[in-house]
Amino acid sequence: MTTRAKNHIHKPIKKLNLHTQLAKTNDIEPTSVTTALTDPQWRKAMSAECDALVRNGTWDLVPPAADQNIVGCKWIFRIKRNSDGSVDRFKARLVAKGFHQRPGVDYLDTFSPVVKPTTVRVVLSLAISRGWTLRQLDVNNAFLQGHLSETVFMK
Repeated sequence: MTTRAKNHIHKPIKKLNLHTQLAKTNDIEPTSVTTALTDPQWRKAMSAECDALVRNGTWDLVPPAADQNIVGCKWIFRIKRNSDGSVDRFKARLVAKGFHQRPGVDYLDTFSPVVKPTTVRVVLSLAISRGWTLRQLDVNNAFLQGHLSETVFMK
């Protein structure tokens, strides 16, 4: 019997073929503001985030009160990519460190608007059955449209 091994034909084991690419220096997401500020693309993303926060009237500058819990903030950096892996845009978000808030003092309840998978399936089924066209929409700073009843102090 003639086998592949006897004829020196070997099929590569695909799960062990680990191909990697060395990331370019500008394709690495920074973990601190200091490193982000060294790159003009990240500075531009941070500036766009600050401009959106100011434009939407997200905050008022006030002096810190001694009796209030002041919540810290942190910059989060993400590289958004196209389906082929190329860089689409650099995204920077300023987020509050909510884990410093005290239940019953700083907030009473929490709410996160999330779409259930069943709702998505129903909408897709309706669109297909009625011949509607579907489009994707990315809303920048959508969370800014909500209203807080509590006053939050952030530094």
